Amino acid sequence: MYSIESEVQNYELPMDLSAERQVLGILIKHPAQVDRVVTRLRPSHFLDPAHRRIYEIILDIYNKQGRISYTQVYNRLRTDSITDAPAELLIPLTESFVAISELDPSVEILLHKEGIRRIAQACDEIKALALDPKQDDIEEVQAKAQELMFAASQSIDAASDEAKNLLEVLNKCYINLLKRREGSTDAYGLSVQFPSIDGMTTGFKKKDLIILAARPSMGKTALVLNMAANVVKRDIPVLIFSLEMDDEQLGDRIVLSELFTHKEGNEHAVTSAEYQTKLSDEQFAVTQKVFNELYHLPLSIVDKRGLTVAEIKARARKFKTENPNLGLIIIDYLQLIKPPNNANRSWTLVVGEMVRELRDLAGELDVPIMLLSQLNRGVESRENKRPMMSDLRDSGNIEEFADVIMFLYRDDYYYPETAKEKGTEGLVEIIFAKQRKGSTGAVQLRFIREYTRFIEEYTN
Repeated sequence: MYSIESEVQNYELPMDLSAERQVLGILIKHPAQVDRVVTRLRPSHFLDPAHRRIYEIILDIYNKQGRISYTQVYNRLRTDSITDAPAELLIPLTESFVAISELDPSVEILLHKEGIRRIAQACDEIKALALDPKQDDIEEVQAKAQELMFAASQSIDAASDEAKNLLEVLNKCYINLLKRREGSTDAYGLSVQFPSIDGMTTGFKKKDLIILAARPSMGKTALVLNMAANVVKRDIPVLIFSLEMDDEQLGDRIVLSELFTHKEGNEHAVTSAEYQTKLSDEQFAVTQKVFNELYHLPLSIVDKRGLTVAEIKARARKFKTENPNLGLIIIDYLQLIKPPNNANRSWTLVVGEMVRELRDLAGELDVPIMLLSQLNRGVESRENKRPMMSDLRDSGNIEEFADVIMFLYRDDYYYPETAKEKGTEGLVEIIFAKQRKGSTGAVQLRFIREYTRFIEEYTN
């Protein structure tokens, strides 16, 4: 009788020795073709040990000298004491004619076979994890299973897992230099369409964790929603985790912010108070136009409160799988993320670990993640109330792990009467306290509170 307990895992790893031979044979007979495969194939794509070693030699020679030859591969096999008869390994690869046109199809076969192997391996690990009698946290099992399957299903950049020599690194740097010289936007990070901010950052970089911190009611959420709207208008998907406001609150804020663009020169301008009450026919027509402009934009919101980092990671991976060109993730905000159930350490260490995991997630998904954070009350006790690094609540490792740290400061928040007299009412300083890949400093925006809208502050 069949039973799960008696089921025996018995399958052979998928491989294609013929494709392995064809790739190596073409590379040895036509050395110029190595350029086409070095960024796509790793040694692990070759399951046969001899084939894998030959490919490792080809890569090593290519990276050191920029070209390969049959003689060089032959001599390396002999000098490395891999075999006393190198010809016995090489001749079968080159004795039969294989057209160069077979290279790409053979590479695709190797990529496919390794992809299947990785999925099979992930399934084995998930099965072992699920059947582990010591594992009683179903959420942890689900999160780890999704992580394993996500990693297995992603396309692999062959160069990403290998040690890179300086020549490879500088080649990429030089290509980016040429792109910048030609004015190509590909060489920069993600623009949020605020020239002053983009000027400081040259765009938010993929894999970076950006901290945006301020005291309550400074405008953190409003600013990131403005940024998100500017990004999705270029058909770049954005994912927002809102742990405080629900989706309708965020939606209303986005609509209200966009209504500001219809305000100047429009006799039917819609104010915040009017939007929340009853509109005239003319105002309703303007608002309906804004809704129609926003409907198609690729902005997604997760508004579940009490999410853990594991749950955020699981949802982000799923979204990335469904939207490969995901451009930005926003998390609002750090102090509302639920800590792990088994967190017996100090809160500072727990927060530091959560920040580190989110930075790792940015690297895994290859997108910038913007994490909002509150500041501690120490700001209030100082005469100069501009935020500093030490004001990051539970700062522990936040400063260490963040790639960019931005603070918001408004004079009119603390000194409304003085700000009115000085003409600084509504001015917001965006303070760049840390940038791994850029300079520190501050820029100014103007905050239109009734529209939750930030605009550039141009000075003469």
